[in-house]
Parts: sequence; C-alpha cells; structure tokens
Amino acid sequence: MGFGKYGNMGRSILDRDSSIRFVTIFDTRTESIVFSEHQPGATNLLSREESQESLQLAINAWKTRSKLAPKIGNGKYVLAEYEKIKRITMPLDNDHLLYITTEVECDALDLIDKIRKM
Repeated sequence: MGFGKYGNMGRSILDRDSSIRFVTIFDTRTESIVFSEHQPGATNLLSREESQESLQLAINAWKTRSKLAPKIGNGKYVLAEYEKIKRITMPLDNDHLLYITTEVECDALDLIDKIRKM
C-alpha cells in the first residue's frame, strides 16, 4: 500500500534498516493511512485488529501530547521498548505521523536520527 511522496518515503525508510519490521505513515488531517508495509519475511506478532488498535493508541497518545506542546514544545519522537519489539512514533511533517516497529536489537536512536535527516 502506498504510492506517491509518502509511499516513496515509507519504502525508503523500510529499506533503510533490515531490523525495521513495519512502517506506517498516518495522515492526521484525513485520519487515514497513506503507507503501510511490512519488511519481507517479518512475522506478525499481532492480529490485524490488534495492529490497528496499537496504531490507534499511538496516534491518540501523540494527539494528547500535542495538546501540551505550547508549554513543553513539539514532540520529536516516542520510543517504546517491549521484550519482543521496539515501537517508534514521530512526526514526518505537520500533518503526518510515522509509526515504526523494529526488532529489539535495532539501534532505535540511530535510526531516528537517520530518519530525521532524510
């Protein structure tokens, strides 16, 4: 799924590091997914419904944090580390959020830095 600017960007991010499992780009204006793809060979740990729920929770948490931005500044990224994966949520621009899951061994801070320089 995904063509055009955000499809190309999503594909470029997915290809950047083999420890990336999953990349989704979410349009916050239209509340729709504009890119979503798994790394070839990555095994889904969650069902489709659970994946949607996890994405929605991350989006809602980002929206809540954004309400505090006037006082604490805009969010740069959120990194959640679990026993089996890492999850990164970060803005791509004013209207798009990037949601990535990686293998545990991924150097997430290095990956975030590389994405921010894209």
